[in-house]
Order: sequence, then C-alpha cells, then structure tokens
Amino acid sequence: MKLIIDTDKQQLIQEIEGTQVCIDLYSKKAFELISQQWVKVGWNQKYPYTFSWMGRPIIQLPEDMIRIQEAIYRVKPDVIIETGVAHGGSLIYYASLCKAIAQGRVIGIDIEIRPHNRKAIEAHELFPYITLVEGNSIEPELVHQVKSTVKPGETVMVILDSCHTKAHVLAELEAYGDFVTPGSYLVATDGIMQELSDVPRGQSEWTFDNPTAAATEFVQQHPEFFLEQPKWPFNESELTKNVTHWPGAWLQRKE
Repeated sequence: MKLIIDTDKQQLIQEIEGTQVCIDLYSKKAFELISQQWVKVGWNQKYPYTFSWMGRPIIQLPEDMIRIQEAIYRVKPDVIIETGVAHGGSLIYYASLCKAIAQGRVIGIDIEIRPHNRKAIEAHELFPYITLVEGNSIEPELVHQVKSTVKPGETVMVILDSCHTKAHVLAELEAYGDFVTPGSYLVATDGIMQELSDVPRGQSEWTFDNPTAAATEFVQQHPEFFLEQPKWPFNESELTKNVTHWPGAWLQRKE
C-alpha cells in the first residue's frame, strides 16, 4: 500500500495494487489511515520509550494511558493486577490513579524485577499502593499466591504486559481470567505486534504470534467475556477508534 499526502489539494491518496483512491485529507478515514502508519513508525522509532510517569520510565503510548485511565475511573477496581513490571512506570501510574480516586491498590508481577528497578519502586512515594511479586506469571503457585491477596467481594482488573507471545498471553488469560469481576476488564496489551511484521524492528511471525490472536482465541472459549473497545465517556468528534498499541485487547467480563 502507498499513502500520498497532498496538502495542496487537501487529499490523501491511497494506492493498493495500482488502484488509487482519493480521500479528503481532513476526514475520519484519512485520520485513521495516517494514524495507523504513524503508530507503526513511532513504534519502530521507540517513541513510547521517551516518557516517564512521576519519575519512572513508562513504556506506553500516551493514548493508551488515557484510555485505560477512563476504564479505571469507570470501574474503580479495588485491585489492579499487572504482569510485566520493567521500570515500574505503569505500576506508579496505576497507583497514582488509585490515590486520586481514593480507591484501589496495584499488584505487579514479573519473572525478574531487577534490583535497581525494585529499589526505585520501593523508594517511590506511591509504593504503599503497590505489591511486587517476582516469578513466572503463569506458574500455578504464583497465581495462587496472588489470588490469596484478593479479598472476597473486591473488584479486580487485570492488565497483561509481560511476554507477548500468543502462547504466553493465552496462558495468562487462562490463569487470570477468573480474577476479573463482572463489568471489569482483562487487557491483553501490545497486539500492535500483528501490524509490525514489515517494519525494520519487526518479525514476520508476529502476524500470527501476538496478544490479539491470544485474546481472540480466549474469548471464543470463554463466553463470559466479550471483546470490545471501551466506549469513550466524552466524544464530540466523528472518530470512533482508539489510536493504540492495544488493538483487540479489551476483554470485558459480562455483568
């Protein structure tokens, strides 16, 4: 596919296999096509590796941060479980939201929490809202350990952001699906991988080996969940789709 932006004529020309379609440059369709390519180029340029939250690196697309904030504010979970800790920025972000709404705590799981990251997270002013758990997120003993910290009646949201292979994400979905309370979300992040097989840092197998494929397969076997992007609580535009690294990520448990 080719995209040609003609600012003089205010057109976006989309060419597929020699056939051209002219699109109003200032239209919903043009925005979606340009955004899709912007996301791919930004991923390859490591754009998400340029942000921090309250002093800790947060390797997320800011658009996704805002969208998950909307979901957290609506659901108001008592517990947010995140697999994948890295530098801890996401944990700090979720902890700051818990503090802001005066509800909730965060559990971060990683197969290895590096000493310098653990030290920084534990020294952070929001650490009282955070519990760190080191180990393989899909090991039954670890899953049981995490489950034992969730009190009866608590509302739980789960965010999967560790190893992004289809097999691992599917195993995490199976392991943590029962944690998620009705109306809340099980989020399989970084399905953008399926769109990145043709970029310089991408890999060809990502077209099928990705979190979105795992989420799609999981929901087919679990009718208590459905895949749907959360509705935007505010929208005065004609746009409807998230600009995101998390396509096909949002599994909501039926109420």
